Amino acid sequence: MLIVGEVHTGLLRGRGPMRASDAALLVDLVAGEPVLRLDRPRAYVRSPDRPVGVDCPLGAAASARQVRGIGTVLQRAAVVGGHIVQGTAWAALTPATGSAREPWSHYLARPGVIEAVGRARPAELADAFAAPARDPAALDLGEIAGRASDVVQSAVPADGRPRERLRLPRTRLRFVIEQAETPGPPRLTVHDDQLRVLRVALPAGIEPRRLVAFGEDLALHDWLLTSVNSLVERAELGILPFDESLRRLRPAVQHLLHLWLPGRRSDLARDLWEQVERRDALSDQWKLLRDRIRDLVALAAVDARSNQGEPAR
Repeated sequence: MLIVGEVHTGLLRGRGPMRASDAALLVDLVAGEPVLRLDRPRAYVRSPDRPVGVDCPLGAAASARQVRGIGTVLQRAAVVGGHIVQGTAWAALTPATGSAREPWSHYLARPGVIEAVGRARPAELADAFAAPARDPAALDLGEIAGRASDVVQSAVPADGRPRERLRLPRTRLRFVIEQAETPGPPRLTVHDDQLRVLRVALPAGIEPRRLVAFGEDLALHDWLLTSVNSLVERAELGILPFDESLRRLRPAVQHLLHLWLPGRRSDLARDLWEQVERRDALSDQWKLLRDRIRDLVALAAVDARSNQGEPAR
């Protein structure tokens, strides 16, 4: 089995933060199905999984061989901390038992499973999904994930001004999880300002939803790191006047710094996060950024107290 998916992460529109009760209404994508809501260790609401039918090439071709995928992708959306929206699409790829297309009732009975019709080699499929450039005709999990995020964004009521000076791009994390007798550490590759690809080999038998949850958690913290780093760059410390740099950093302090909390969803997520840390040191990068911002805020506070003590001119 091969588990593939993509997570889109971005800033929730509005003046925020969104209350959990209101966020739950935004992600209520499936009528009659309950929305998951957690208040600790931070606010988190997530829609039920919604199956999306697909019948298209999978993007792996060798010689004249083309592999076709038929089945359902699971789509969902979440709001984290009242500030961040995520859209996710994922599926497990398995070989089809025959070359004939089954009735849709057969595929709907297996939500989140895509059957690969053709001489599908797992390594070829994994390489195809991990490639930064995909065949336009092939299965596009990013489009399905982005659609979930867009539905949530469009439902945000326009009841106030947007966050001051906080414009941050959406990132995309694509994950490819292979089953192997010999597990391998996660490999996170940053391709550009938006696309990241995670590949990992794990033993068979792990519940796919636990792996998808780790992909969402990694995507969230990669977006936080990318966004805060972007805000620090925009602040142009040491170039712009002190007050202007501080003003440009204020949104990071108000909306983002308190949301860093990786690897808390499960023991599996904690173990995988620690393996990512050994190679990519994301938390160390975060601490450097956080401390730099806090030092600047502390200097501003000292400066303000000093000015208050000066005699009037």
